[in-house]
Amino acid sequence: MEADQIRDLSIAEIETRIDEEEDELEELRFQHAIRGRLENPMLLRTKRRLIARLKTIRNEKRRADEETA
Repeated sequence: MEADQIRDLSIAEIETRIDEEEDELEELRFQHAIRGRLENPMLLRTKRRLIARLKTIRNEKRRADEETA
């Protein structure tokens, strides 16, 4: 998901997406710990970066809302 697509979402939608992605990351980490390998270990990095991107844009939107309020 690109930053432009994330910016089109509302804050509530972004928070929901963060929760979903963190759950998926937790599951991937669990699989990695139990099995010792994942089919694609790059998924861990991709998920972490997506979560960071979501949180960054959420914070930008919150600051923009606070400035206008």
